[in-house]
Amino acid sequence: MPLIARRMSHLGTENAFKLGDDIQQCVDRGMDVIRFNLGAPDFRSAPHLNRVATEALDAGRSGYCDPAGILPFRQAIADHVGRTRGVDVTPERVVVTPGAKPPIGYTLQTYVDEGDEVIYPSPGFPIYESWVRFVGAVPVPLPLSADRNFAFTADDLAALVTERTKLIILCSPSNPTGGVLSRDELAGIAELVRDRCRPDARVYSDEIYEQILFDGLEHESIVSHPGMSGRTVLASGHSKGFAMTGWRLGWAVLPTEEEAAIFKRININIMSCVPPFLQEAGAAAYEDPASAVEVRTMVAAFERRRDWIVPALNEIPGVRCRTPKGAFYVFPDVSGVCERLGVFKACEKIHKSARDRTTPAGMLQMFLLYRYGVASMDRASFGRIGAEGQHFLRLSIANGMDDIRRGVGRIEAAAEDTRGFAEFVRSDDGRALFG
Repeated sequence: MPLIARRMSHLGTENAFKLGDDIQQCVDRGMDVIRFNLGAPDFRSAPHLNRVATEALDAGRSGYCDPAGILPFRQAIADHVGRTRGVDVTPERVVVTPGAKPPIGYTLQTYVDEGDEVIYPSPGFPIYESWVRFVGAVPVPLPLSADRNFAFTADDLAALVTERTKLIILCSPSNPTGGVLSRDELAGIAELVRDRCRPDARVYSDEIYEQILFDGLEHESIVSHPGMSGRTVLASGHSKGFAMTGWRLGWAVLPTEEEAAIFKRININIMSCVPPFLQEAGAAAYEDPASAVEVRTMVAAFERRRDWIVPALNEIPGVRCRTPKGAFYVFPDVSGVCERLGVFKACEKIHKSARDRTTPAGMLQMFLLYRYGVASMDRASFGRIGAEGQHFLRLSIANGMDDIRRGVGRIEAAAEDTRGFAEFVRSDDGRALFG
């Protein structure tokens, strides 16, 4: 009888955090590391929201509360969804969670049995694939193409839907690509779900980047389309749009009160409740007009950074970068750099066990970190199934412009350093990583 349960071998990770050990090694050596790896806004939570939480603490509102969330916060979420999606939502369908990540696992545990099929975007947030495998479901990645700006249509989805499809995961704006689904694309997807999917199939719509859109775009949600509010788990939160990553404020709107009660029960079994003083600030984020000003300021900064970094990356020989429409990432194709530096040939020469753990883009990622002090994420960090032959890096632009300029300058220098890459692979660092 093994010590560790077999199911734990199926639980993945989020490499943006896992990379922290490698970054720390570089920092310990005295390196200046530019951190393009984490999706955390470089803005602080707004002062007016900090005050709400502080005043609630001072008033003693720091005890247990309703595991589904305090009523004023759930009402604020319901009102927010009504304003922005045009659907009626009662607070009884809302469940508050510690960040927007738990609803992913809650959804897979609530609806999906072993052998059910789950369709999810690839590249996509790695926790989707992790949870699909953990519950014993059949992973069905939906490939996203740079040639189509990482969007997809109902026809693409239709090719994957079967009688076993139990859950379809959407993420728009997207991590890691910045792709955005249009209203027409969502209308086609909604029609497909209504016509082709079983009535008990669900859509999980991850809308955590709902506030971060560029070029005047407005957020679109599948729940706004006929019949979809009763088929969709809508999840979002405060980490990205309100720069409140450490507050751990997330939420889900369930299709029915009965389904919301299940999420509440999972909360009870895992974490009891989200602290009430945090939830009071969460409600103020939606209700205080000052919040909109803070969000606009932050999004405008992200857009200026995007408008600088995309052309700058495309000036580097071997890099091709599409212009994202939302979120705060760029996702350049670095296959040309891999070719010039000899990464493909180096990857072929390493031991098979090492090749199973890395990719050419992963080798480039580590070269950039250990030799040039640039932390990035490779394509395989966003879903390994079906990632073969795709050579991308994700760079977070949730950094100041000085760091972005310096980071791109380092990438440009690294892209020409053929000798440096060859030496890196042979070095103690390279052998430890790829040996």
